[in-house]
Amino acid sequence: MSPAGQRGSSPGEDDAAVIGRSLADPDTFAVIFDRHSPAIARYLARRLGRQIADDLLAETFLAAFRTRKQYDLTRPHALPWLYGIATNMLARHRREEARELRLLAAVPVEDAEEGHAERVAAQVTAEAMNGLLRQALAGLADGDRDVLLLVAWEGLAYDEVAAALEIPVGTVRSRLHRARKKVRVVLDLPDPATHEEITHHG
Repeated sequence: MSPAGQRGSSPGEDDAAVIGRSLADPDTFAVIFDRHSPAIARYLARRLGRQIADDLLAETFLAAFRTRKQYDLTRPHALPWLYGIATNMLARHRREEARELRLLAAVPVEDAEEGHAERVAAQVTAEAMNGLLRQALAGLADGDRDVLLLVAWEGLAYDEVAAALEIPVGTVRSRLHRARKKVRVVLDLPDPATHEEITHHG
């Protein structure tokens, strides 16, 4: 992708200004894609895999373009809005997502050649933990899983998750607490501090 500056954005121009200008000059919206498509693509790929993510990335930004007139121009940063649209796209694939997570959790670890016992043991441990994590995520309620992954994977603050999902901050906190508790039970990690890969952003 070409740098945002080559798309016609001014230095220091925030997302709201770009979206506002795109109402009269639709080509300007490409700046938003240039700025934020890598983050949205990563989020979608981690949720559904790269092949499906590529399709949903296009659908996410097409939906954003079509609904840009509804964007709250008092919000300078559009990324939470885009995460919200992407999460709505994911909702159509939730059954497939949960089924895939369960299938991945059930895949056995292949035997390795002799003479690599330590490496194999480490691999088995890692893959078993990943399997449990996938199983734990698949077992969460849809809303709880969305909140957990937006916080843990994408690093959104509580207010940004609230804006993305159009829910109160208090609901974000309660969903996150519930999701973390359930994941820790599955992983047998009673101390949240020992599970920083899931909770370190909260």
